[in-house]
Amino acid sequence: MSEAQAHEADTEARDLLEDVVRIPSVSREEREAAQRLVAFFEAHDREVWLDGVGNVRAPADDGVLLTSHIDTVPGDIPVRVEETDDGEVLWGRGSVDAKGPLCSMAVAAVRTGASFVGVVGEEVDSKGGHYLVEDRDSEPGAVINGEPSGWEGITLGYRGLLGGTYVATSESGHSSRPENNAIQDAMDWWAAVEDEFARDEWHPVFERVTCKPVDFRGGISDDGLSVETTMRVQLRVPPEYSTDEIREMADGHLDNGTVNWDDKIEPVMQSPRTSVGRAFRTAIRDHGGDPTLLRKTGTSDMNVYAKAWDCPMVTYGPGDSDLDHAPNEHIRLAEYDRAVSVLTDVTERLL
Repeated sequence: MSEAQAHEADTEARDLLEDVVRIPSVSREEREAAQRLVAFFEAHDREVWLDGVGNVRAPADDGVLLTSHIDTVPGDIPVRVEETDDGEVLWGRGSVDAKGPLCSMAVAAVRTGASFVGVVGEEVDSKGGHYLVEDRDSEPGAVINGEPSGWEGITLGYRGLLGGTYVATSESGHSSRPENNAIQDAMDWWAAVEDEFARDEWHPVFERVTCKPVDFRGGISDDGLSVETTMRVQLRVPPEYSTDEIREMADGHLDNGTVNWDDKIEPVMQSPRTSVGRAFRTAIRDHGGDPTLLRKTGTSDMNVYAKAWDCPMVTYGPGDSDLDHAPNEHIRLAEYDRAVSVLTDVTERLL
């Protein structure tokens, strides 16, 4: 697509995006939105189906796999297209995270003949991504994962995640006694973990282990004979560590209680010098942009794919990631058009 065309409204791509944004697809309720994507591929005479977990599978040239997620977090944002000084803006839940990237990849896939998968469950447990890597017989030549990076941004890295539940029990007793109860044991353990991974403020967030308690419950048991505590925790893991290394360091501070570490996602960091990274830098420049290399402090399905497949990959997509999950989620349609053009050019180069 020429530079002049990149400035024109891409009617086909915009229609698909508005349709998909208008269909609610909170995690585990993606089927109706998935069917709209199926209809889009069928209209372009592409083989397509819903697999065993509800992923939209449209295989073709596996030299490039374009993939993004269909599900969104909850939130009712009235869908509308608004004229602004910067052009048209589409408002609605998922417009940025990640239906903008998802639909731009679907359009690029039909225009280039690349493989496409729209996955389910990314916002909760990456169910669709895990099923995809287990269900495929071979790895693709390259992966472009869809998440908002801005049309000039190329995401190369994500931190990993280690999540678990701390459980402790102590004998009940009068609150005047000096010995720790289970609630204090939990607090002491978590304070020691936070001290272990504390860094100066100047240290980049991407390179830190950040620690977050996400649920805490404690008190006298129903029979009155003990104090019981449970605490749900998450640690974000930078690429210099594995989740096993972080687990061992955290467990080393346990004096009482145990932790069931039941959520492990390894970090990922890709080189900007792969064939995919080079293709994106060239295409973004060709469309008048200044490529920016990004590292994200959260996780995505790219973590799942990087653990399973030894092929070059990046994450890319239109939209401002600061609007992920936000009550004012919206996407500039001119940026979306440019991202479709960049994705199409990159995929053609790689194929």
